[in-house]
Amino acid sequence: MDKSVPAKILEVNKLFKQFGGITAVDGISFFVNQGETVSIIGPNGAGKTTVFNLITRFYKADSGTIHLLGHNITYAPPYKLPRLGIGRTFQNLRLFQSMTVVENISVSILQKEGYGPFAGAFRTDHYRHAEDRAQKKALELIGFLGLEGREGFEAQSLPYGEQRRLELARALAVEPKLLLIDEPAAGMNPKEIRDLATTIRQIKKIFNVTIIIIEHQMGLVMDLSDRIIVMDFGEKIMEGTPDEVKKDPKVIEAYLGEELP
Repeated sequence: MDKSVPAKILEVNKLFKQFGGITAVDGISFFVNQGETVSIIGPNGAGKTTVFNLITRFYKADSGTIHLLGHNITYAPPYKLPRLGIGRTFQNLRLFQSMTVVENISVSILQKEGYGPFAGAFRTDHYRHAEDRAQKKALELIGFLGLEGREGFEAQSLPYGEQRRLELARALAVEPKLLLIDEPAAGMNPKEIRDLATTIRQIKKIFNVTIIIIEHQMGLVMDLSDRIIVMDFGEKIMEGTPDEVKKDPKVIEAYLGEELP
């Protein structure tokens, strides 16, 4: 194998999904190389989050294939994906709102540990060691994502921006090779978006993770992306570098005639 050719971490081929006769994803194909940051953009309803839901098996594809590091995961059980190397955040926050910050992160870590109900019920040595490791790792992630002092706070008591950071911590807790981030800047002010860009760069560098982002904040997309995939009506209408994408007539038309920054 030619070492100068980047290894593909994800390959999506002719993915198709309908809901009640309405086509949400229409034969989309793309790949992501290890170490890249790739963004998926498009108008509301373009099918972006459905693509994430297909990759992470929240939805079953009607046809097409998904390969992670060369392994076919098209029909893999969703609970196995963290162990296979996929972490994810959601457009709408999915935190355990009444659990503390530490507990939210620890749950993700212990999910990957995979100990059975017997170990948990009888607090075996394996269980206790897993709990200790989870606690230590959770505290490290709390420090990295600037949540110090919030360890014992319930998730629902955190400001929105901190809840977003907590969800990133939960996704990183499974030690992903591929991190899917769905609209991380939603509801954030300009300063929070700038801080988010810095955080995502640090995540990529420190955790050596490949990233796919869905985002409407075009400044953030253009700043972070190596490549951009543009969707409209469930189809990929363009793919290229940030400079190529923002000048493409099809992309400008899809964004209602507004030039991208």
